[in-house]
Amino acid sequence: MQASQLTTSDNTDGAIELDSARLAQLHKALADVLRLQILRLLKNESFGVLELCRLVNIRQSALSHHLKVLANASLVATRREGNSIFYRRPFISDDDTLAGIKRAAFDAVDALTIPAEQAQQLEQLQQERSELSLDFFEKNAEQFRENQGLIVEREKYDSSLIDVIEGLGLAPDARVVEVGPGEGRLLIELARRFESATAIDNSKDMLDLSRAAVTEAGLNNVEFILGEAANARPALNGIVDLVVFDMVLHHIATPASTFKDVAALLTHGGRLLVIELCSHDQDWVRSSCGDLWLGFDEDELDQWAAGSGLRFEQGSNLALRNGFQIQMRVFKRD
Repeated sequence: MQASQLTTSDNTDGAIELDSARLAQLHKALADVLRLQILRLLKNESFGVLELCRLVNIRQSALSHHLKVLANASLVATRREGNSIFYRRPFISDDDTLAGIKRAAFDAVDALTIPAEQAQQLEQLQQERSELSLDFFEKNAEQFRENQGLIVEREKYDSSLIDVIEGLGLAPDARVVEVGPGEGRLLIELARRFESATAIDNSKDMLDLSRAAVTEAGLNNVEFILGEAANARPALNGIVDLVVFDMVLHHIATPASTFKDVAALLTHGGRLLVIELCSHDQDWVRSSCGDLWLGFDEDELDQWAAGSGLRFEQGSNLALRNGFQIQMRVFKRD
């Protein structure tokens, strides 16, 4: 009995020592203005090292030191995008003994104001990302189906996608929106099932493709909006029952911010349906398909949704060609 008690005591002391070391490491990481700026920039997005160097205006060697300190304190996480490493805020698990402190620290950091020059650089960087994707689709709209077919054949998941939408139990007069409708294949199905539908795309060429497909299908109940989801707020704010992102999020420059824009469109009880690639390492899709991101982890999507006031409701994964895997996830606004 005494030996058992001694072992338990030793384990407890070891845990205390470990937490003390982690706590000290955490406070050390937070005790620097530049590192706080980095965490503030990572509030909604992930950035590569060179992008962060540009935003905070320091050399790469100096930035790498700060990122290492933050990583050692589990205040940043990494994801590989081809040959590049991107940094983001980590998913904070409830069983992390320092979870409360980390969340409080992030809340305090988020209250900080981004300096004007840094905010200008951030806006320019996001604009450059958007232009990369937009430029690709302006040049390759006619080859969209062929390029997309390198990753996924729509027939492999179309029936599953329709089953998910029908399983939501939406009324015929529900207001539905598809962001990035591509050639209009899903948009046509939505227009056939609901009294009205809205398509949003920042590429005029792609929007014209989906418009032509809808017209050819003999449908006239679709509204087309050129721009981003945020541009649709005046017309759709708070009255949308379903928003669908079908293989489009990896083309968007600021996916986390887009979740917030979508949440603002949804009515209470409204859903966001995301059909998206799981994380992969096939960098060739950047040049061949115009992808900005190499898929996403489930916890990334869930974290962005939670930060936008959306609750995960259901999800499933499907295997695809060439080693890709697709995920379908439904989020609900309470």
